[in-house]
Amino acid sequence: MANKAAGPAAQEGKGRGRGRRPAEEVRADVLRTVGDLLLAEGIAGLTFERVARASGVSKTTLYKWWPSKGALALDGYFHAVRETLAFPDTGDIRADLLTQLRAFAHVMTRTPGGRILAELIGASQTDEDLATAYRKLYSSHRRRLAGERLHRAQELGQIRADIDVQVLVDQLWGAVYHRLLIPDEPVTDDFVAALVNNLLGGIRPQ
Repeated sequence: MANKAAGPAAQEGKGRGRGRRPAEEVRADVLRTVGDLLLAEGIAGLTFERVARASGVSKTTLYKWWPSKGALALDGYFHAVRETLAFPDTGDIRADLLTQLRAFAHVMTRTPGGRILAELIGASQTDEDLATAYRKLYSSHRRRLAGERLHRAQELGQIRADIDVQVLVDQLWGAVYHRLLIPDEPVTDDFVAALVNNLLGGIRPQ
């Protein structure tokens, strides 16, 4: 019987066909490989050489698309968690905020994703390419999705029109990041619910 438990490392060296494939297909294959390696083992063992072996893509191609290991790791991480962290829109802003924040908290505390993201944020302090990629690919994207959902809630009269939704983003997700990076207190479901309840209590129309 075939071993179904083979992880990313077991796939290295298997080789893939060298026929020319569309660039987007090759890129997607690399990102899946990087995401699998990160979630299984973290960022420490991630190298261009290892990704090249595991994905069957040359190091030259990898360096052309990603200027540093950090930028490559961030792109792979983003694609690994993108569907999990999608922002719902059911028309109920309280329910949607709770759903998204709970999904975010789960990834950050119950999977290797939280440790990986903390490592990437730390590395971005000294890796300019990673810092640029983090803002462009991850933080700006996440902020935009949250802002769009909160704007729709304003249009429906669920949030006061004078509220700056970008400040709301900082209040909600920033509080979770704070507990992740400075873990004096845990990120619990009660904490997430309190964030939403406390905030909505102050921004709903009177």
